[in-house]
Amino acid sequence: MLSENLNSLVQFIEKWCKDYTVSLLCRLLEIPRSVYYFYKNKPLTATEIRNNKLKKKISTIFFTNKQRYGATKIHQVLLKEGISVSLKHVQKLMKQLNLRSIVVKKYRPQRSNKPIISKENLLNQDFSTETICEKWAADITYIPTKKNGWCYLSSIMDLHTKKIISYTFSKRMTVDCVIQTLNKAKIHYHIPEGMILHTDLGSQYTAREVEQWLKTNKIRHSYSRKGTPYDNAGIESFHASLKKEEVYTTSYSDFEEANRALFSYIEGFYNRNRIHSSIHYLT
Repeated sequence: MLSENLNSLVQFIEKWCKDYTVSLLCRLLEIPRSVYYFYKNKPLTATEIRNNKLKKKISTIFFTNKQRYGATKIHQVLLKEGISVSLKHVQKLMKQLNLRSIVVKKYRPQRSNKPIISKENLLNQDFSTETICEKWAADITYIPTKKNGWCYLSSIMDLHTKKIISYTFSKRMTVDCVIQTLNKAKIHYHIPEGMILHTDLGSQYTAREVEQWLKTNKIRHSYSRKGTPYDNAGIESFHASLKKEEVYTTSYSDFEEANRALFSYIEGFYNRNRIHSSIHYLT
């Protein structure tokens, strides 16, 4: 601990010695000049060399992922690359580097007071799967823009891969927006008979047109219970990550700018690079 404190003092003097004399800085910090010069010229230990390399690696991972990864995910990336290090040590080095992942308070829209009828919850919080296109989850979230006000992202997630397999960004929250998202998913994926689509009880998902589309494609519709967001935890988690890591880190001027940013986040980061704890930190 003493050695670490002295090293930090030496680094402080190194930083300011161009503006102030070493003698003055040593007096202010109450350390002898001989001690300063000893530590300045002292060869780095094997531990210090390793920590410096780790810091560079941690910084690279942190900024490559646009400050979205905290210590836990960075630790998992290091382990996957064959670098043996504890989570506690990663946390310590990140603190020294003053690296903190993006954390933003989530916006919670007001819920309608209209009565909502209960429908069957086929999923019943069983998110396990054997293969793709076994269980899908869908939802709509709000995206703020300066010029166009609230815009809406309709998304479908495959619960096996945790990837967003289809999405539609719209200026209006409509049934047509949901149908478009379903049609896009159908184009790219074979839908087996009896597959489950889980949604909340929002009017867009309980609409007659949506129910007819699902019936035509032999998809079973599962619904969350009222006031139970964990029933749709997969897609809720995606929206939380989207808001924390992208939406609330910037301010979109209009619909078009938001659309480009969402495409970049979903296709360039979330579906390709982001690791997920729910699937053992795989992408």
